[in-house]
Amino acid sequence: MNYVWTILIVGGILVAAFTGNIEAVTSSALDSVKVAVELALGLIGVMAFWLGLMKIAEKAGLVKIIARILRPILKRVFPEVPAEHPAMGSMLANIAANMLGLGNSATALGLRAMQDLQKINSDKESASNSMATFLAINTSSVTIIPATVIAIRVSAGSTAPTEILGPVLVATGVSTTVAILVSKFLQRFVPSQTALKSAIDSKGGK
Repeated sequence: MNYVWTILIVGGILVAAFTGNIEAVTSSALDSVKVAVELALGLIGVMAFWLGLMKIAEKAGLVKIIARILRPILKRVFPEVPAEHPAMGSMLANIAANMLGLGNSATALGLRAMQDLQKINSDKESASNSMATFLAINTSSVTIIPATVIAIRVSAGSTAPTEILGPVLVATGVSTTVAILVSKFLQRFVPSQTALKSAIDSKGGK
C-alpha cells in the first residue's frame, strides 16, 4: 500500500506540474488537511457515544444473545471445528462483536479465535479451511450498527445519519454470504487436511 500511495501522490504532482495546476493542487492539499482535522475532532464525541452505548450492550449480554443465535449456523459453516471447542466460542463472540460495531473487542476476539483454530490445525505451516473461512467472514463482516459510518455522517452534517442501517445490513449480509460461498467453493479444489492426513497414513501403512 505504501508503494501505491507513493505512486498516486508523485503521479498527481507530476501531472499538476506538466498541466500548470501545481498551485491548485497545493491549495487543495492544504484545504483537505483542514477538513480532515475538523472531521476527526467532530468524530470524537459521536464515536465515544456509540462505542459507549455498544459497550453497555455488550456488558448487558447482547453479544452473548447474538452468539447463541448464530451457534447453529456456525456449526454448519465450520464442520471441522468441534461444537464445544473454545475456537467456536471465540468465533461466535468475534462475529457478534463485529455485528455491533465493537471493533476493538472484535479484533482481540478474532486473534484469540485464530489461535484456538491453530491448535486444531494439523498443518501448522498453512491455514486450515476453517481459518480461511473465518477470515473471509471477518473481512466481509455482517454489520447491524455501523458506528463509524454513522459518526462520520453526523460529523458531516447529515440530517438522518442512521438511515443507512437497512442498506448496510443488506450489503454486509450479501458480502458475507458471498465470502462464505466462495471460500467453500475454493476449498473443493484443495484436499481437506483430514483427507490428506488419512491418505498419507494409508500410504505409510502400506
